[in-house]
Amino acid sequence: MSHHRVDVLVVGAGPAGLAAASLLAATGARVEVLERERTPGGVPRHCAHRGFGTWPHDLTGPAYARLRADEAVRAGADVRTGVTALDWAGPRALTTVGPQGARTTGADAVVLATGARERPRAARLVPGTRPAGVYTTGELQQAVHLYGQHIGTRAVIVGAEDVSHAAADTVRTAGAEVVALVTEPPRAPAARARTLQARLRHRTPVLTGTTVTELLGHGRLSGVRVRHRDGRTATLVCDTVVFTGDFVPDHELARRGGLVLDPGTRGPAVDGALRTSRPGVFAVGSVLHAVESAATAAREGAHAATAVRAWLEDGPRASGADPHWPTGVPLVTAPPLLRVAPNRVTPADRLPYLLRTAVPLPRPVLHVTQDGRFLHRERCRLTTAVPHRPLTLSARWTHRVDPDGGPVHVTVT
Repeated sequence: MSHHRVDVLVVGAGPAGLAAASLLAATGARVEVLERERTPGGVPRHCAHRGFGTWPHDLTGPAYARLRADEAVRAGADVRTGVTALDWAGPRALTTVGPQGARTTGADAVVLATGARERPRAARLVPGTRPAGVYTTGELQQAVHLYGQHIGTRAVIVGAEDVSHAAADTVRTAGAEVVALVTEPPRAPAARARTLQARLRHRTPVLTGTTVTELLGHGRLSGVRVRHRDGRTATLVCDTVVFTGDFVPDHELARRGGLVLDPGTRGPAVDGALRTSRPGVFAVGSVLHAVESAATAAREGAHAATAVRAWLEDGPRASGADPHWPTGVPLVTAPPLLRVAPNRVTPADRLPYLLRTAVPLPRPVLHVTQDGRFLHRERCRLTTAVPHRPLTLSARWTHRVDPDGGPVHVTVT
């Protein structure tokens, strides 16, 4: 096993990891990026639709992924693909395996940008046989856009979020028919225009209040059994089913390292500088909040680069990090809010906070308190907040936080 050392080790070559690597390498730091896939760029690699980058010069997902990867390489980062991080070999060292065999890499700072993944059929506890033709969105997009594989002729999409409609577009690109989009909530989570387009332009039913209760078929999927909210059941004939949404952070490496995990996000707990509970280890992107846009992930990567530079230059004292966790005080939410990221607060934090709600909220107003003391009130820009879309809370109030006080609470009315 070979051993070597760099200034910064970035795990994951998605938008967040590549953004951090580009800025850090541009300052002269020795930056190495590890990516287990054969091509850097993360999820955008197999998202053929446009909407990435900045308006009006938006890009397709693959073009955006290439742009981010090229920026990192031009800045001087060493992007290593086909390399998997196996475990920690020290406070800021990882054991990896790749085409050149096993290697241990030590660093002065580690940035975890491992992203998120969709829960497969088994994790969603959908009963039935184990036929061919069952996909998650990522598996579908890779099969169609990266490998040109045949997926079947009739597909049911489980979910009706924006990512579900993107999966439906991928199915149509592969030449198959979308039988229906099936979602459990009584209202379709995607934008109304997106739902109307599916129903009117593509003649695709969007079945709300409907649950997939069983997969049918032996060898190859032959259909799915669904139950409507009024108790009626039906069988949708199909040879392909795509489970979309229901993302969870890819936090195995963080968990194996003993990093404190936030119970709401299930990713590493971080403060406003995206510092984790281990000094010198940072986390960015969808591993913190599964899942937000590529633009959000890239902004967090750029934000973390500033904190990493401070750590490299002056260590924990000058960067504001306390070598003894916790840094800051916990930031917690109350129902119907599900989670918030970052989820610890210091008075110096300036990164906006991202929240998610479990139910639609008309004209939402966020309230921030600590130990019964009012800190901030903010009306959200959204007319109605809905599940599967982020709510943003500014950081204008963080200077009022008592570092020695109790948890900061965020509630909504």
